[in-house]
Amino acid sequence: MNIIMSISTHAILFLLVLCLCAWCNHGEAETDAAPMEEGEKAALYSTIQGFVGNWWNGSDLYPDPCGWTPIQGVSCDLYDDGQWYVTALSIGPVHDNSLECATNVEFREQLFELKHLKSLSFFSCFISPSQHPTTIHNEKWEKLAISLESLEFRANPGLIGQAPATFVSLIKLQSLVLMENGLTGELPRDIGKVTNLKRLVLAGNGFTGQIPDSIGSLSELLILDLSRNSLSGPLPLTLGGLVSLLKLDLSNNQLNGKLPREIGYLKRLTLFDLRSNKISGGLIKSLQDMNSLEELVLSNNPIGGDLMSLEWQKLQNLVILDLSGIGLIGEVPESMAELKRLRFLGLSDNNLVGSISLNLATLPCVGAIYLNGNNLTGELRFPNGFYGKLGRRFGAWNNPNLCYPVGDMSTSHVPRGVKPCPQEVTLLEPISRNKELVKEKAMVSIGLSSYGSGGFWLVFVLQLLVWFNCYL
Repeated sequence: MNIIMSISTHAILFLLVLCLCAWCNHGEAETDAAPMEEGEKAALYSTIQGFVGNWWNGSDLYPDPCGWTPIQGVSCDLYDDGQWYVTALSIGPVHDNSLECATNVEFREQLFELKHLKSLSFFSCFISPSQHPTTIHNEKWEKLAISLESLEFRANPGLIGQAPATFVSLIKLQSLVLMENGLTGELPRDIGKVTNLKRLVLAGNGFTGQIPDSIGSLSELLILDLSRNSLSGPLPLTLGGLVSLLKLDLSNNQLNGKLPREIGYLKRLTLFDLRSNKISGGLIKSLQDMNSLEELVLSNNPIGGDLMSLEWQKLQNLVILDLSGIGLIGEVPESMAELKRLRFLGLSDNNLVGSISLNLATLPCVGAIYLNGNNLTGELRFPNGFYGKLGRRFGAWNNPNLCYPVGDMSTSHVPRGVKPCPQEVTLLEPISRNKELVKEKAMVSIGLSSYGSGGFWLVFVLQLLVWFNCYL
């Protein structure tokens, strides 16, 4: 009886497993069998053909682009109507079998018929600005307004002209990256209307004009990179409205004017890079309110000002501080030695004076300090371990009145380009009261020496000391 019950139990379990497998397979079959909307498929084939070339026959190569014959760079999602739609399209040599652009590319209108497209990316696709220049058409971008969340054009030197003003109609856009292209002209004035933006990267183009005031409306923006362009004019006061910003890179432009005090409202900012511009007006106290800063780079600007005007100890998260070549005056404040996370300190090529605090050697994380090209004075009395740790990453050359003590330092740790300090001469007791020295002098005068042959140079030095004592 027990045997029969056991067999029955196993049989029931087996049937349940079979039913479960059949149900799962049925679900998968339904998913696999879900069609791709025909108009969507035709629009995808035509769009890709415009970029890749007419030789590309999508219907033969990829009859089921969202199913069993997927296309590299194309992603799809299944929507409520039970059909597949394209959600991401990436053109360019990202992977070995990626879709690569033809010599003559074409933005076909079918691109804007992909009504569920969320992400569109072009990498190294438009590469010849002289032979095959390409512009981004201004029209029809609003057709993607209800779906597009990410738009990127990277490393396309053949992509010229202005950024389309209709980009501001992409109200759902969260990431706009136009990086290292050949784009010129002014930035879209109404860029602030794209209020969902979290990343705006327009670096490495030829954009000119001023940063639009409307940019301050992007309160959700996390990354703003406008570096390596030809932007000019002052920093807009509205930058203070970017309260969510984590990274701000405006380096390598022609921006001028003063640092706005509104910059201090960026409490979450971790990187502020303004190097190689024309900013002036001195350091402002608002900088010390940005207590999340990890990297502050203001080098190569005619900013001027005094380091002592700021309470540097308030910036406890600083890892990189580069103030090289900004026309600083005054002394290096002791409060800089309280930046315990600091790894790089650049104060070179300024007009700093005074002595260098020995407390800089107590910075636990520091790996590079550059103080060269100033008017610092005094002796460098850092411990040998400090020079051994930094090596050539300690720069103090081109400080004419700075020196290092010869006797206290290993020859392998001599700071590059710094002269030795003059050695103080300590005279013996006056000769008139030192009978032994008089006796030695007499012995030397007749060719004798109580020091033997090895003491010749010692006697010679003593004679020089006597001579200096007489005539100085």
